[in-house]
Parts: sequence; C-alpha cells; structure tokens
Amino acid sequence: MTDFALQQPYSMLRPVRSGNAFEETIEHILQTIKLGIFAPADKLPPERELAEHLGVSRATLREALGELQAAGYLVVRRGRYGGTYVSETQVRPERRGTRPLDRAEVHDVLIFRGVIEPAASALAAGSNLSAAARGHLRNCLTDVAVATEASYRPRDARFHIAIAELAGSPSLVGAVAETRSRLNALLDRIPFLGTNLEHSNEQHARIADAILRGDSTAAERATLEHLEGTAALLRGFLS
Repeated sequence: MTDFALQQPYSMLRPVRSGNAFEETIEHILQTIKLGIFAPADKLPPERELAEHLGVSRATLREALGELQAAGYLVVRRGRYGGTYVSETQVRPERRGTRPLDRAEVHDVLIFRGVIEPAASALAAGSNLSAAARGHLRNCLTDVAVATEASYRPRDARFHIAIAELAGSPSLVGAVAETRSRLNALLDRIPFLGTNLEHSNEQHARIADAILRGDSTAAERATLEHLEGTAALLRGFLS
C-alpha cells in the first residue's frame, strides 16, 4: 500500500452538494465528530482549509461551527493555543429509549456491515502496510482500549474506519463510515454495557493482531466474531 497519510481527517469531509449548504455543513462536520475522525480534545483544521474541502464559504462554515458550539459539540479557545476544538464533554444523544428498535432497520444494517467490514479486514491484512499505516492502526486500537464511556463509541468507530483506510479504497472507507453512523444511532437506543466493551476490546486486539501479521483469513474470522457480538446485543433488545 502506498501514499498512506497518517490520520486523514479530510477523507471523510465530502463537498456539500445540495442547496442546503448550512445544514449539510453541520451534518458533515458532526459525522466526523461522532465517528471519531475528530476525537474529543482534537483541534479542527483552520477555517480556510475546512471551507475549501467542504466547498462552502467561510461565512457558512462559521455559522455552522457556531451552531455546533452552541449545541456543545465544539469549544473555542483563545490565546496562543487558540482555535476550535472538539468538546471533551459528551453530548448526550436524543433519548429515543421510548422508541423501540426497528427490526427491519437492525436487520439491514447488520447484513451490510457483515459484508463490508470482514472484507475490509481481509484486504487490510493482505496489503503491504507502511510503518505509518501500522502505527495508525495501533494508535486507533490504543485510543479505543483506553476510552471512557463518553468517548468509546466514536473511538470504536474510528478503529473500524482505520481498518478500511488500510485496505486502500476510499469507497470502502465511505461505506464503513456510513454503516458505523447508522450502527451508532441504533446503539444509542440501548443501554451502555461495560462488560460488553471489555469483550469488544479483546476482539479489537485480535483483529489488529491478525491484520498486522498479514493473516487475511484470521482477520476476517476475528471480525466476523466481533460483529456477531454486536448483532446479538442488538437482537436481544428488539422488542
């Protein structure tokens, strides 16, 4: 694998396509936060660069950043190390606990995830990984292993997206990110279980180890086992 750039935040920032520039800008930036592309305490890139990658004016970007700050997702710091940072305080998702999981939606997400993520792991393991790529995966693994309850889901998503990045297909990265976004929306409707997270972290380590050893079969198998745990959890909460 060639030209792998460590920590590519811009890979997830798609240009705004519709006439709803303000709303789409918020959607795109919020997705990068929820998926851990920009993690808690991370500083966002300069406005000029963000506006350029999103294809919007700096005025539109500032309005969107202001709304995300008011909602608690971003904080602005002044002084020598000033800038716009991702908040370290978790923004609680809308409580949809009274709304049951939709069986068809859960089924669709789990089937699609079960196709693309094991394939991504196998492809990553079969790639000629650079030192930077290996370090990127190890860093994402460490980040999710030490994550707090507040930061776990975005860091978990970031780990899985990193695997897709190592596979070398931007389309695959986008598909995994979109699936993780849908999955997290479903997980927000069920209780947060600490024991389940410990088990997940053990499985993450096995997946990363297989990828770094270049064992595509083991990487795919470990990913399938990991995904089945989440699937069983969601199915258990279906009413």
